[in-house]
Amino acid sequence: MILKEKPPVHNQLEFFIEEAVKARPIRTAVVHPVDHNGLMGAIEAAEHNLIVPVLIGPKSKILAAAEKDNLNIADYEIIDVEHSHAAAEKACELARQANVEAIMKGDLGSSELISAVIHKTKGIRTERRLSHVFVFDIPNYHKPLVITDAAINVVPNLMTKRDIVQNSVDFCRALGITEPKVALLAAVEKVKAYMPSTIDAACLCKMADRGQITNALLDGPLAFDNAISLQAAIDKHITSSVSGDADILLAPDLESANMIAKQLIYLADAKSAGIALGAKVPIILTSRAETPLGRMASCALASHMVHHPVS
Repeated sequence: MILKEKPPVHNQLEFFIEEAVKARPIRTAVVHPVDHNGLMGAIEAAEHNLIVPVLIGPKSKILAAAEKDNLNIADYEIIDVEHSHAAAEKACELARQANVEAIMKGDLGSSELISAVIHKTKGIRTERRLSHVFVFDIPNYHKPLVITDAAINVVPNLMTKRDIVQNSVDFCRALGITEPKVALLAAVEKVKAYMPSTIDAACLCKMADRGQITNALLDGPLAFDNAISLQAAIDKHITSSVSGDADILLAPDLESANMIAKQLIYLADAKSAGIALGAKVPIILTSRAETPLGRMASCALASHMVHHPVS
């Protein structure tokens, strides 16, 4: 059986931005925006009606960065703190007090921001493990594709993977996908005792059957080819309602997820946005190499989560 390819769609991230622009901009703590990327990303998102930025960091450095880039930030609130760590702590404090609806990374390391977020007393952690999702618009795939976790959990165990899956499922539901399809990736499609990723995949499927993971359709282990291509699944005699129509790919570990993500960006012309999940508010966690489209799309994804909370 030969399947006809579905026509590609190339404006998926732009669609999320357009929908978010129609909604109220979300009040967002921008952590340590003291250089071009951090400050410009926040101002661009504000000018597109995606966020209302609260700039947190050393005021003198924020003003100097604005002057250097000829940016008018007179209308934006600035909270003056001593350094980047204090800025991350202040952002979490505002989130705990419900004074901001999202947090946006400025010019500091992701690990420094995440450390403040997961602090036991001063952070904004929940009962879930924090995790990261990339959302991709890939020319050869027919809908947005989420890959997780490429940025936070290095070698997740089974229960961490459960949280990673549920975080990504709830995220997709906030985007309007009623029952996301999750492909649990491994190198092979059969459970092998010597391949832990295949055992975890099988356990996660059974956890979904027992209600430990909800509102999603899981299948795995699946190799990358039969996760995204129904033809590949048919050729390998795999019967799966996820194959060729996955919304989410769960990678076995951070390294494999990160490699998949960067290969899609640099070799497959994929457009991407990223966000961290599992805290009290969404965290816009963009790379220093992120494009303006990626930064705005990440803000738009946070906006969808704020305006469409999933219980």
